[in-house]
Amino acid sequence: MYRRSTLYMAMAAAIALPATASAGFFEDIEINGFLKNETSVFLNDGQMTGEAESMLDNSHHNAGDVMKFENSARFFINGLIGEEASWHMDLNIVCDSKGINSNYTCHESYTQNDWLRELYADFAVSEWNIRLGKQQVVWGTADGIKLLDIINPTDYREMAQNAMEDSRIPIWMLNAERNIGDSGNIQFIVSENRKNAIPGLNRDGDSGHPFIMKGVDSITGGVNGFLNVTPALASVAGSFNGAAMGGMFTGNLNMSGLLPFAGMTVDGFASTPVIYGFPCPQTGCDGTQTPVAFGPGYIVLNNIAQNGLYQGDPNANNNVTNLLNVNGPQVTQISWNPSNPVSAFEYMPNATFATFNTFTSMNADGSFSGATTSYKVDDPSAAEPNAGLRYRGSLDNGLNFGVNYFYHYSANPEVNMSWHDQVTGEKLTVLRVKGTQVGTDANGNPVFLPNPGDTLEADQVGNNAMTDLGAMPTILLMNGAGQFYGAFDPTTGMPNANQNGASMRMTETRSRVHSIGGSLDYGTQLGGLPVVFRAELLYDKDEKQPVVDKRLLGIGDLTNALTMEDMDKFSYVLGVDVTILTNMMVSAQFIQQNNLDFIDDSRTCTTQAGNVFDCSRYTGDFSTLHLTNGLNKGWENKEFYSLFFSKPFGESQLGRWNNITMVEEGGGFWNRFDIEYSFTDELIGSAELNLYWGDEDTTFGQFKDSSNAQIGVKYIWE
Repeated sequence: MYRRSTLYMAMAAAIALPATASAGFFEDIEINGFLKNETSVFLNDGQMTGEAESMLDNSHHNAGDVMKFENSARFFINGLIGEEASWHMDLNIVCDSKGINSNYTCHESYTQNDWLRELYADFAVSEWNIRLGKQQVVWGTADGIKLLDIINPTDYREMAQNAMEDSRIPIWMLNAERNIGDSGNIQFIVSENRKNAIPGLNRDGDSGHPFIMKGVDSITGGVNGFLNVTPALASVAGSFNGAAMGGMFTGNLNMSGLLPFAGMTVDGFASTPVIYGFPCPQTGCDGTQTPVAFGPGYIVLNNIAQNGLYQGDPNANNNVTNLLNVNGPQVTQISWNPSNPVSAFEYMPNATFATFNTFTSMNADGSFSGATTSYKVDDPSAAEPNAGLRYRGSLDNGLNFGVNYFYHYSANPEVNMSWHDQVTGEKLTVLRVKGTQVGTDANGNPVFLPNPGDTLEADQVGNNAMTDLGAMPTILLMNGAGQFYGAFDPTTGMPNANQNGASMRMTETRSRVHSIGGSLDYGTQLGGLPVVFRAELLYDKDEKQPVVDKRLLGIGDLTNALTMEDMDKFSYVLGVDVTILTNMMVSAQFIQQNNLDFIDDSRTCTTQAGNVFDCSRYTGDFSTLHLTNGLNKGWENKEFYSLFFSKPFGESQLGRWNNITMVEEGGGFWNRFDIEYSFTDELIGSAELNLYWGDEDTTFGQFKDSSNAQIGVKYIWE
């Protein structure tokens, strides 16, 4: 059940009390509004990010398919509270019958589909003008981007296509301002903290939504999201544990499963030209079988991963998640290249087979099951409000300026990963341990067991797989009682007495941020043309950034390889607005975002088989980081450019067209053209064209298959 915040309750009471005190509350009420339909269709054939349900799923939408069929009824209700105050309500009854799933069809609180968009009262106290209730406050005016406009969160279900006033999410707040001197104004805000609505950032993953970013798909996507890839990897490890016990790799019964394979890595296995094994019966090998050539290592790896050890193996991946680079059902359509990884196993070439034992548990019937995952939302308490202060003023020469400060929870959620006990929920400690040689197998190969007493820190994980197999770290998980996890106990080599499995938890939360900003604008005449020069700048302290450590990822240390770390950021917009051809507005902008804590530690590592791969540690690009693009690196300084045109047209200027083009560094493009015309005082028609193109690993370019055309009709009533 939804629990309303303390701030909400206080504001609702403050708005309601005058109603009971004044008999005239329901007098002089004005109601107006409109009915509207918006229908949009895809312009391209294609498969959007997150749309596939398996690695081999080629289904996609076609050009002309309906993307949105949204009907809404908007009600604006205004009234008086006595003689000195007023109130306003904005109801938006909306439903999209083509919504991707139940999260995006009709009503959803704290999104652009919230039925109660606004409810506030306006009144004066001394020299202060107070607006109390659910509302929007706008601090920034940049085109196509929100910089200073950070008081309200944003609904990104249609990326940046919607008008700011529609995509902005109203929240409950106290908004007080007063004039100071001849030209000054001060504004003070206390608001509840709410987050941006980002498609796909939830347990379901919102498969098929047209605006899921690749970075979000890497978290929750059904094919490429670590939320689903991790348990698939763990299930495959269960099959390998069973294979190792049955003697498939050594020809002998092995009562410790994968545990003795702390000297064998994924790439050491996958890069072997021919894997020989023993087609042992269910009772295991007795040493009399003849070795059989199963094929190249990566083919064997894929066969066990996708098909399991027997028909109907519950641990089989069945080509659902992106474990290996599979392009089709034939053996020849499988590839292995850890130097250019595009699948989960390719990112973990130096992970030992003993590490995968850690991610399994043994069931009572002797079968194996893998680690699970969970998605937890741990939002800050609504009782912890945001607070902001802004001062605006003007100089005698016509320069307008503003200075603002906002202490708030970031509207962008961060997702942290950690291992927990499946039963108790206890957070587990991750250990990186070296292997110790304990003998040789039947073929004379050294046998290494992970040594829990020989641990490594993250910066000690080296690149010595070629010279010392036992130094290749194995990942162990340990609880507070000193018990280890996995089907087999690394301290005994026997089936683990601790039968609780491990679970990787993704925790969505938000952190406090200090945002200090300012704005300038100055109007003048240049050659008879009215021109406005403007600027906005913002310094964010203690934002979060995704950091990728491919060396730790390479050994299977998932939760430490993909982390969220502190970042300070400085961003600014420089703009110029010019009016030409009597009434055409032309606006150009230069936008730059600067990561002041950018991480870029370049490194290369070598696998057991001698393959060189990138094992750098760097800041990832939250928007596009993905298994299929090498976990895309972010930008230390990224630039955007925009050009905006707006012009009225027609008899009595009853129509207006607008066009904005945005270009991002790296080769991503977005263009929106929209037009609106008033046929009568009550009937308004509109059309919109949104085109995305360019490099598919850029913010805009990734949405090329979501380009769309939209028409709308609005009937206004009073």
